[in-house]
This record gives sequence, C-alpha cells and structure tokens, in this order.
Amino acid sequence: MRATSDGQRLTRMSDDKPVYTGWGTAAFAEQALVHENQLVKIPEAVPFPQASILGCGVITGAGAAINSANLKTGDTVVVIGVGGVGLNAIAGARLAGASHIIAIDNQPAKEQLARKFGATDFVNSGERDAVAAVKEILPRGADHAFEVIGLPVTTELAVQLVRPGGSAYLVGLHRPGQTFPVAGLDVIVRQVEVKGVFMGSSNIKHDIPMYADLYLQGRFNLDDLISREVNISEINEAYEDLKHGAIARSVITSF
Repeated sequence: MRATSDGQRLTRMSDDKPVYTGWGTAAFAEQALVHENQLVKIPEAVPFPQASILGCGVITGAGAAINSANLKTGDTVVVIGVGGVGLNAIAGARLAGASHIIAIDNQPAKEQLARKFGATDFVNSGERDAVAAVKEILPRGADHAFEVIGLPVTTELAVQLVRPGGSAYLVGLHRPGQTFPVAGLDVIVRQVEVKGVFMGSSNIKHDIPMYADLYLQGRFNLDDLISREVNISEINEAYEDLKHGAIARSVITSF
C-alpha cells in the first residue's frame, strides 16, 4: 500500500484502488497510517493487550457513564448487555460512585464477570422479565439506563427501566436505517430523556491516559476484559465466540 497526495490516504499498489480504514484508523493490521490527532501516548507499563482496548470499548463504555451521563455519587444505573462495552459502562459507573449497578444479560455465565467489574445486581433476562426484576430492586426505576447492544427491543427496554425524569443512553450501534418504538406519551409524561452516545463523548487526549493511569493504580479493571489472545489467523473463530456472547474481548497479539 502507499499514501497519496489527493486526499485518499491509502491505495493498493497492485491496482491503485483506494483502501479505506475503519473510523479513520485501521483494523487487524500490524501498522497503520493515522493522523496525529488520533494518537495518544500512554505509559509503556501498560501491556499491549490491555492498551489495545482503550481506544474503543473502554472509552465508549466508561465514557458513557462518566462523560455522557455525568454520573454522581449515589446514582442508580442499569446496563443492558454485558459484553466488552457493557462491562466498561459498569466499571465507569462504579468509578463514579453509583450506589446500584444492575447488569442485564441473557447469558447467566456473565454474572460473575459483571460483578467483577462492579455490578451490584444481575438480571438474567432469558429467565425472567427484566422490568419486573429491576423494579424489585429499584421500585421507581433507575436514574440512568445504558443500552449497549444496539437492538430495538433492548432500546425500548432501556426507556422502560428509568425513573420519571431519568435518562436512557443509546450506546450500542444500531444498523443503518434501523428504528425502534418509543411510547411517546409515556416519555412525555415521565419526562424521560433519550440520548445517543458516540464513543463515550470522550476527549481521547484526556480520557485514554486517565484510564491507563487508573489501570496501573489498580483502580480500573482491564485484565478481565481480555478473554483470549489470538493470532490473526484465528480471527473468524474469535468473531464466532463474540457473536455467541461467551467472552468479553479477544485481542489479536500476533500476526
């Protein structure tokens, strides 16, 4: 590949066709050509696997709690989806001092992992009604609900789970053109805020070094996010594991 001077950053040398990088950076590559605005220096003591997840899952999940929701000590939180981003939303809520952090997932094996990151309660939505289960713990609903899956049904659930005056945050990426139902009268009467969140409303120059430092201090869990370290040749298997919800994150550490 080579860089060009006409606005297209990379082209294939074999046929001169453009090569596009995901979100302006790269994916599954040993080297990447990126703008200096997208680069952040972190302490060398942070291991590569842990460092590799700071720029996406960590800032998106933890940032949703800390930046987008601006959680206060004592706030109550629901996180729908206990994957890599959801776990970081839980960790961010704990860091901010939330009093109740309820994790919701249909994989019962995720409970232990959710509690490691700071969940105070776990609801297996595959076995019981999530709204009823949350209302047993928080009768009025949560102050904040984070949807980190990107599905219409879980987005609707997030709106249902917040208290009057509470906020539902849409963190998970929906498919292009996908819509979700909203009970307009219910949202108006309960004065519920529905807010979209992109990359945790993060300032990467500040937030990424902050999470790295907190990790080195033992105050922010990155180790348990690394379920597997794989070779690039195992990428299809890693995606399959991710699709079935059995892991937090696989990290490619060898090529």
